[in-house]
Amino acid sequence: MSQRAYNDLWADAQLELSRILAEEQPAEQPQPQKDRVVFFQRVAMLYVRYIQILRKLQKAHELIIHPQKRRAIRKVIDSVMGRVVELKNEMVEKEFLEYHYMDDILHDMKLTPDKLEIPLPQYFPNDHSKEVQERKAMLMKIFKMVEATESLEPSTEKEMTQEEAIRVIQVAERARQGRMRSKLYEESREASLRSTNAGIESTELAAICIQKVWRGYIQRKKTKIERVKELIALGMVMDPKYLAPRPAEVALLAAEACTRLKQQEHEAAYQKAVVAVTIQLREMEGNNMSNTLKSQVREWFFKCRNVTGSFPDYPDEEDGGSAFIFAEKSPQQVLEEIAAKEDEASSNKSRGKEEQKEKRKPDKKMIDEQEEAGLKMHPSAFLSDLEGADKTFNDFWRSRDETENLSQKHDVELIKEERRKVVEDEIRVQVDEQMRQELAELKLSVDKDKGGKTKANTKKKKGSKSGKKKKKEKDLTADRTLESLCQELVEQGLLKQANDVRLQDYLGSQVVHEKAPLIKSILLVGPEGAGKKMLVHAVCQETGATLFDLSPLNTAGKYPGKSGLAMMVHVVFKVARLLQPSVIWIGDAEKMFYKKVPKEEKELDPKRLKKDLPKSLKLIKGEDRVLIIGTTEDPMSADIKSMCKMYNKILLIPRPDYGSRYIMWKELINQKGGETTKALDLSSLAKISDGYTPGHMVKAIQSVVTERRIRQQGSRPLTAAEFVTPLARIDPVFQEQEEALKNWYAKTPLGRKRVKAATGKEEEQPPVKGKGAKKKT
Repeated sequence: MSQRAYNDLWADAQLELSRILAEEQPAEQPQPQKDRVVFFQRVAMLYVRYIQILRKLQKAHELIIHPQKRRAIRKVIDSVMGRVVELKNEMVEKEFLEYHYMDDILHDMKLTPDKLEIPLPQYFPNDHSKEVQERKAMLMKIFKMVEATESLEPSTEKEMTQEEAIRVIQVAERARQGRMRSKLYEESREASLRSTNAGIESTELAAICIQKVWRGYIQRKKTKIERVKELIALGMVMDPKYLAPRPAEVALLAAEACTRLKQQEHEAAYQKAVVAVTIQLREMEGNNMSNTLKSQVREWFFKCRNVTGSFPDYPDEEDGGSAFIFAEKSPQQVLEEIAAKEDEASSNKSRGKEEQKEKRKPDKKMIDEQEEAGLKMHPSAFLSDLEGADKTFNDFWRSRDETENLSQKHDVELIKEERRKVVEDEIRVQVDEQMRQELAELKLSVDKDKGGKTKANTKKKKGSKSGKKKKKEKDLTADRTLESLCQELVEQGLLKQANDVRLQDYLGSQVVHEKAPLIKSILLVGPEGAGKKMLVHAVCQETGATLFDLSPLNTAGKYPGKSGLAMMVHVVFKVARLLQPSVIWIGDAEKMFYKKVPKEEKELDPKRLKKDLPKSLKLIKGEDRVLIIGTTEDPMSADIKSMCKMYNKILLIPRPDYGSRYIMWKELINQKGGETTKALDLSSLAKISDGYTPGHMVKAIQSVVTERRIRQQGSRPLTAAEFVTPLARIDPVFQEQEEALKNWYAKTPLGRKRVKAATGKEEEQPPVKGKGAKKKT
């Protein structure tokens, strides 16, 4: 595809975005929807449409080589992803489910289920590749150093006992005797064959025997070929020539590779141009900008003095400095706004705690009215950004003539417009410092008798008081470097390397993380082998996140005492923020919230993090890309209330259905080196493996598909019967265990809401509450 085709793809995505924005923000606000099903259908339709827009934008961003176009698309992708997250949150809140079924919507839009997969933004790992590589290099160096020190330590292996030594000798002797018996059997068999063949005198009988075997082999081979041809003609089997990549596909892949190389070249040229244009603007226009700003500020000084009789106070840096002055306002308006801000600050300080508590408490009448009115979507933090991006595209990029820019290189004039604002802001900061000094000198010389000096001093004192009130988190390791903290965590086994596992369904970027609904912690619930730990490692690999392990069994005996526990939590969260994005994994999360600690685990003290970890979790802010992921297979043994307070999201991983098991068997066998031929009945294998998790399947495949068995596949293909015996040795997920997990999930906050909605109690509650309230009054 050419660059024109990718530009058209971008234009199509923007056109669909314009339509969906017009629907989301009509001239007249729609009435609240009372029917929950109709409301969910509308939100789900928006969700699917935004995903299709995201897929188009992702494809365009991946292969457009114009650097400034890619930055414009990048902003739209961030906002669209944020809107997708918001809509997903809406569906969860209104349907009370984490998993949604949208088959009817896919059917209406004529889409296949794979179109619901959210694409992984390629720019996320690429933009952070340098940081990730530097971090990996530092951590790998620490890991190797720790491994070297551990290898030098004296081994603590136990000496072999007499019974173990006798058992080893017995195993070796029995194996030797078995080999000897096998050898004697082969020799006796060969001797008997020689004696029978010696009696055959006729060569014709030997030739007939050979012909019989050969003709049977040839006929079976021909029959097999004819059967394959028949199936190909009927369309039941794909022609082998289509399995190999076609010349057009190879040419397309080569063209995309060349496109990515051009992207890198144009990006490097763009970065050089940005630096050169910035230097040029500072040299050519810097003095004019500075003089113009100074003259405008001086003019404002004297205008204010003529209006009010005294020189004004210079706006603080937090308010924007001189940028606050030139916001198309008169001197009197600026002074009024400054005075109003001071009055608001003083009134906020004088408010009592009782008024703040009353504001925090929601009005029950208002809540009842909202519930009776109907369902509405929450205000979006991304629609305004999407509108701005859509306006920018329609006003600038859609009608832009690029006939003279066939190579799709950067536009210098665009760079000048962008960097001129940056240079102006830099100069404005310098001018503000100079003009503050000049204003102070003017006040000393002209307004000395009016007490201007004392006013400035009192304002400084107020600012210092407000600064003292801000509480800051204590840094217990302020005198230590990041490398030393990482080395300590690696030595203690709290910082680990993530396994090389990939995740296709990944969504996230810094902009989305700051504006989207904040999710600090997730709990993955499922039976053994469901893929919980693999999901944690996949998230780390796809996002380039650092993995920390705060599992109760891993932290047992480390950092003893209350002070040691506080130090451990502080160091982990400090390093996690410095090396963000970070994932803090808590395996066997139920142990932290045990109802009753088992006797054999009392010495490990699994509940030691129960109080300190939630406190540290509250300190995570929107800009901190730190996620806590807990995994558990036995949540019933934990206190459900405290566990639900700890984790924002609780995901129950379901067991795989027939279709999923069929695909898993095929993919896992191929990954291990096996071949899925007609002799391997995958359908039957998927049917009999009902109740088994992916982890159970992996164990069965590892025991069957060995190196020796892989070499034998040419003469003896794999069959389904070979996997039955290893599966029979593994206990499946019984129905009782699955029902226990479902019943536990029904007791979670989201599960309780789902049960109430299913029984119809939620719709009946508001009027009952209203009647009761009237009677009580």
